[in-house]
Amino acid sequence: MKFHIQADENSRVSVAGSFNDWNPKKHVLKQKDGEYALNVLLEPGQYQYKFVVNDIWCVDPEREDWAANDFGSLNSVLTVA
Repeated sequence: MKFHIQADENSRVSVAGSFNDWNPKKHVLKQKDGEYALNVLLEPGQYQYKFVVNDIWCVDPEREDWAANDFGSLNSVLTVA
């Protein structure tokens, strides 16, 4: 799965979710031409995740599937076939 998001140059961007125990240090995205991206190999299943941009947790702006979390906000939901 390719995770990608637009962010300001020199931002710190990662993805954290149910696939990596919500660890924002485990999957750091690389910047190229204003887009931050990273390919992550995921087994089939459903995953919840968020991007972490400069220590701010945010949903994927391109994903329309969300689930409420225990913190009163939303997580993005990804289904891998």
